[in-house]
Amino acid sequence: MSTIDVLDASGSKTGSVDLPEDIFGAKVNVPLIHQVVVAQLAARRQGTHKAKTRGEVRGGGKKPYRQKGTGRARQGSTRAPQFTGGGTVHGPVPRDYSQRTPKKMKAAALRGALSDRASGNRVHVVSSLVTGDTPKTKATLEALRKITQGVRVLVVVDETDQLTWLSLRNAPEVHLLDAGQLNTYDVLCSDDVVFTQEAYDQVVARLSQGAGKEDA
Repeated sequence: MSTIDVLDASGSKTGSVDLPEDIFGAKVNVPLIHQVVVAQLAARRQGTHKAKTRGEVRGGGKKPYRQKGTGRARQGSTRAPQFTGGGTVHGPVPRDYSQRTPKKMKAAALRGALSDRASGNRVHVVSSLVTGDTPKTKATLEALRKITQGVRVLVVVDETDQLTWLSLRNAPEVHLLDAGQLNTYDVLCSDDVVFTQEAYDQVVARLSQGAGKEDA
């Protein structure tokens, strides 16, 4: 079990936390992570695409020309698919893209993603990023840069931590999540993952509980 320092807004050490081996030292199963990420992105799709068939486009009620004697192929409507302005054959229709992904698979993929970041020393825990009682974006970003120089940073906070949330919500280089929303895709999209102490404890408790069920 490895240990990392807990830092404050000034970048100074205020303590340390253990990184549980079953969460931050798990096997990185790339096919599993890929499957979970694909399912997560698929669930985001609205699926509201729709193309009109020949029976749904406007017009085309009149036969364009007589059946015989013109030397041309017989046609019954100018809204057939071969005509400009005609309907679409086998076009997209509204559908649900979501895939069923078991909770154990999601948890295992998340542990693998966190383990990958931890192996590169890209997991950090802070006691707090905000000093004072008012949100301050500039000061909070300066505090964050004392902890990591990652281009894209995932900051995981407790859902009641309004100071951190209000301070960083408009920073384009920071992606904010509360501990209950932590997922594989957002971990992989970020260079570094920064937990507040409260959020870290919640994530460890949640993933440790899931690991215990899998081992049972």
